[in-house]
Amino acid sequence: MANQKILTIQDISCVGQCSLTVALPVISACGIETCVLPSAVLSTHTGGFSGYTFRDLTEDMPGINEHWKKENIKFGAIYTGYLGSTKQIDYVKTIFKEAADTECLKVVDPAMADNGKLYAGFDEVFVEAMKGLCSTADYLLPNITEACLVTGVEYKAEYDRAYVDLILAKLQELGCKNIILTGISYSEGRTGVVVFENGKYSYYEHEKVAKGCHGTGDIYASAFVGALMRGKSAYDAAKIAADYVVLCIKETQKEENHWYGARFEPVLGKLIEMLEQ
Repeated sequence: MANQKILTIQDISCVGQCSLTVALPVISACGIETCVLPSAVLSTHTGGFSGYTFRDLTEDMPGINEHWKKENIKFGAIYTGYLGSTKQIDYVKTIFKEAADTECLKVVDPAMADNGKLYAGFDEVFVEAMKGLCSTADYLLPNITEACLVTGVEYKAEYDRAYVDLILAKLQELGCKNIILTGISYSEGRTGVVVFENGKYSYYEHEKVAKGCHGTGDIYASAFVGALMRGKSAYDAAKIAADYVVLCIKETQKEENHWYGARFEPVLGKLIEMLEQ
């Protein structure tokens, strides 16, 4: 792509190795200019910390976009992560239309649920709004819970290929062009990612590390976007991102008290090496 400039829209958790504090360094390490639009600023993420501060930046978003329009600033890819409200989703839809260059890739990580449940603060109204955003994505990166929520398919913790195919079909009906379905496990002790691109199904399976970490979904999505913008196929980008997340989790396990995030920084060099292969 001629314009190697990515915009990522999500919150900043100042401490906690997630959202923009992951996306900015990971995508930058992939060699791509990374621009940010913060949707909120939190002193820490909400998973395990208490008494954190929160400043909503929703009303700043349209003014930032208007300034970009005046400066004729366009992006070769726009990647969305955690969005805090339906109003933010509406603003993102506008930014998709007005800040995208002619070949812009729109990547949506509908970060709103896991393990069969919505995150705190979200409801069916938010799900409906997110469904509309997902339908505009060139690449959609849901976990199985999020995919079930936007398609209306009943969530199951245990499933087979036919169940996954049903979800993929429903996502296609929604308008999703290419789908990266994460955390798909067909056998005990293994997990992987389903890549559905241009009507073709493929699956990359890898080891399942017993103890996960906060923020690995953000690491995965950021590494995927960075690899995709480096010219990797969707399958290769999905594989690189999965392998990188496994490395991050294993690196984190070396430090017993590092409970609040994944130590992605010490293995950024490994991500760069994978991109060069």
